[in-house]
Amino acid sequence: MAGLMSAELAASINDVKGAPRRGNRIGKRLFREQAQELLSLPDRESLKGKRDYAILALLLGCGLRRTELVSEVKVGAIAQRENRWLLVDITGKGNRVRSVAVPAWVKAAIDAWTAAAGITDGKIFRAVRKGGKVWGEDLTPGAVLQIVQHYARAMGLEKLAPHDMRRTCAKLCRKRGGDLEQIKFLLGHASIQTTERYLGAEQDFISAVNDNLGLEK
Repeated sequence: MAGLMSAELAASINDVKGAPRRGNRIGKRLFREQAQELLSLPDRESLKGKRDYAILALLLGCGLRRTELVSEVKVGAIAQRENRWLLVDITGKGNRVRSVAVPAWVKAAIDAWTAAAGITDGKIFRAVRKGGKVWGEDLTPGAVLQIVQHYARAMGLEKLAPHDMRRTCAKLCRKRGGDLEQIKFLLGHASIQTTERYLGAEQDFISAVNDNLGLEK
């Protein structure tokens, strides 16, 4: 290395093994039934409940980061492309730009909130006063954290974060047969390796991958 160390020393460094990685799970993920229960908790007859349901729907259904949710989800940002709804050209981590498919049920949740709140321009998510009135022009990432934790505690879950909703979205996509590369695009990851860490490692012994190799006689 430019004469700074001997070849023998450089070789010995190359032979040093890194710390062993025991699995690659990070954060939490909800089971589908838990995600459904979480979505059922907001009172969708109230203005605040409509907003909270739409927030949870975007986190779970689209895998958005909370910073993306409060800064990128604006009136007019959701548009139809190729006969479906997309959140178009949002800027995420590392200034990476992507478009995110918006399932019909998520779009319906957003529409219910914006119609009830009378939001016609600017950022979609706003604060709601206790009296049931919208105020301000945006919502903070901290407020999104509080909303998620409020409903998580109602389920008996502690320390659930908005990012765990993102991990849950990735996991449920994969469980339903979603292509790994397409999940990467959905989440706006820089690499497949990051997406794999989001999914976590699970060994399926019921339908083991080596059950049907076609080698039996």
